[in-house]
Amino acid sequence: MSDSLERLASQCLFASFGCPRPPDWIRRELADGLGGICLFSSNVQDRSQLAELTASLRSDRTEVLIGIDEEGGDVTRLEWVEGSSYPGNLALGAVDDLALTERVAASIGSDLAAVGVNLDFAPVADVNSNPDNPVIGVRSFGAEPEVVARHVAAFVRGLQSRGVAACAKHFPGHGDTSEDSHLELPTVAGDFEPGLEPFRAAIAAGVQTIMTAHVRVAALDDAPATLSVPVLALLREELGFDGVVIADALEMKAIADTVGIEAGAVQSLAAGADALLVGRDLGEDWVERIRRAIVDAVRAGELPEARLREAAARVARAAAWARPAPGERDAEAGIAAARAALLVEGDISVGAAPLVVELRPCPNVAAGPAFHSLGALLQERLPDVQAVVLAEGAPVPGEADVVVVRDAHRHPWMQVDAPDAVLVEVGLPLWRPRPVRGYIATRGAGRVNLEAAVEQVLAASVVAR
Repeated sequence: MSDSLERLASQCLFASFGCPRPPDWIRRELADGLGGICLFSSNVQDRSQLAELTASLRSDRTEVLIGIDEEGGDVTRLEWVEGSSYPGNLALGAVDDLALTERVAASIGSDLAAVGVNLDFAPVADVNSNPDNPVIGVRSFGAEPEVVARHVAAFVRGLQSRGVAACAKHFPGHGDTSEDSHLELPTVAGDFEPGLEPFRAAIAAGVQTIMTAHVRVAALDDAPATLSVPVLALLREELGFDGVVIADALEMKAIADTVGIEAGAVQSLAAGADALLVGRDLGEDWVERIRRAIVDAVRAGELPEARLREAAARVARAAAWARPAPGERDAEAGIAAARAALLVEGDISVGAAPLVVELRPCPNVAAGPAFHSLGALLQERLPDVQAVVLAEGAPVPGEADVVVVRDAHRHPWMQVDAPDAVLVEVGLPLWRPRPVRGYIATRGAGRVNLEAAVEQVLAASVVAR
């Protein structure tokens, strides 16, 4: 492209594609100045392939940000088939060992650096103050702003020590909502100020990027935060953040079904965002449409050219900063944290051939479906285990020895009467059955969380025998 406005607009776009190798259109976009790539599980077959993919992308454009959602716990792209080797934020917040959180984040950074990823859309900095929140939950370090703030800072330090840019999300806070912005526009109706504390901590720790939330903050504006001048002015002026502000994916219904994708892109840049995520549901045509909308808005005087140049310059600066530096993978950090986060009560022993019933809700959009389970992990150690996964509406066998639930406080159908079973809660441990023989709270459904629970069950079972 010879048009400088088009190249500036491209610098602000993060495109996505749905296969393990870059399609020709992505390579053309990179050569023409595309600022970033957002990868998903559909781009990942294994680590070797991912390293080849990122190297191929950089052969077309060296200064590119290649980002991925690698939060640990429930949200993983590197280990989407087998489940994460690291517990998620709720487990780390419950352990409340800042050095351990930093170790986990540094090891995640090492994993990403080794495959050429230089931007991690993590950590989640939301304070999960509303337990009915359907999209944050165990992805948050907790319900207390002070706890969340100190662990967000530790995570940023650990991740960025490996040359991988961190992204604190979702500003100014998605924790006090009862809707999912992937599906609708949530409203933060109460006091949003406590939710700012983790973002202040992230900024103090030197976080390179911050992602906005597609939420309406009633006290500040009627527009979604991603499009809101008052919200982004708060981030820039009061909190003093001068790094890259990334708008969450434009195709999320909180934007797409309100102002629309193209208008949302222009309004977000005008409000103060620097980078726009064009998710995997939007392909080559949409990248071109969004870029054209930005260029047309500049030419029409609706988006100042100086604002576009400022945004493009910030993205370029972050790309120059992000130089992945693989370090030693800390294999013990993840299991140590998962073990420490467990809450175990009562008799959790099982016989030689237990029936494990997992009650599984519809998957969180951010996490995607899980292919691992506690029953399958227990089966690897006890071959006669019977493992069943049930959705809402299916009858729960009364003879179940272990019942696995997730966020049972939000799902009445999971609140089963099983007094002779061991209940394992892999979400927020807020609902407790009475009576129950044994109880385990893993504070997350990552593979390592479930492995830690299986260890405890087997140890108790050996003692019982």
